[in-house]
Amino acid sequence: MAVPVPFGQFVPGDSAVHRLDARAKIGVTLAFTLALFALDSWWGLAVAGVTVAAAVSLSGVPWRLAARGLKAISWLLLFTLLANALRLDSPDALVSIGPVDIDGPGLARGAFFAVRILLLVLGTSLVTLTTSPVALTDALSSIMRPLARVRFPVDDVAMMLSIALRFVPTTAEEAERIVVAQTARGARFDQRGLIAKARAWLPVLVPLFVRLFRRADDLAIAMESRCYTGQGRTRLRELVMRASDWAVLGIAVTGCVVTAILL
Repeated sequence: MAVPVPFGQFVPGDSAVHRLDARAKIGVTLAFTLALFALDSWWGLAVAGVTVAAAVSLSGVPWRLAARGLKAISWLLLFTLLANALRLDSPDALVSIGPVDIDGPGLARGAFFAVRILLLVLGTSLVTLTTSPVALTDALSSIMRPLARVRFPVDDVAMMLSIALRFVPTTAEEAERIVVAQTARGARFDQRGLIAKARAWLPVLVPLFVRLFRRADDLAIAMESRCYTGQGRTRLRELVMRASDWAVLGIAVTGCVVTAILL
C-alpha cells in the first residue's frame, strides 16, 4: 500500500512556483504573512483567499496535499472559534445553553480569526511543498549570510532549520504508518472521552518517539562520519536571483502592502 505524501513534504514539479527562487518564495511568504495579520476586513481575507487559491493552482500541487495541514490545526480552529463566540449572559446571544451564550459578534470575530489561520497555513505550506530541502537550506543560509560578520553560525542554523522542516513530514509519515499498523492489529482510535483517547494513542506515541530518536541518532552519526563541520561548504548549484524572481518578489510585496493598507 502506497503511503500518501505527508504534510509539508516536497512535491517535485516544473511549475512557475517550483522554478521561483527559494529566497523569493521566502520573501513573498513573509510579506503575505505580515499583510494577512494586518487585514481587518472580510474583503481583505477574500483577496488573500483568492491569492492563495491562485498560487496553489499555479503550483500544480493537488489540493488534497496542500490542505493536509488543516487537519492538524482543526482543534486550533475550533478553539479560536469557540473562544470568541462563548459568552456569559450576552445581550447578542444567538443560542443559550444554560448560563453560556453563543455571541453573534463574537462568533463572527472567531470565524474571521479562524479563516486567517487557515489561509496562513495554506499559504506558508506552499514553500515546503514546492521547494526541496537542499534549496531551502541554501536560501536560508544566503539570507542570513550578513550575520556571519558578527560570528553568527549561519550554516549551522540553516542546517538545523532545514532538518527541523524535514522532520515535520517525516513525523507525519511515521505516525500514519504506526496508526495503520495498530489499526490492523485491532486498535481503535475513535474512543470517546479524553482518558480513553489518551490510552488509545499511547501505543502510537511511544514507538513514534523511539523511531524519531533513532532517525536523529542515525543522522548525527552519518554527519559525523562524513566530517561535517558546516564551514566552507561549496554548493553544486549557486543561487542566482533572476529578473523574473525580482519581479515576482516586487509585485507580491507591493500587492501585500497595498492590500494591507486599503483593506
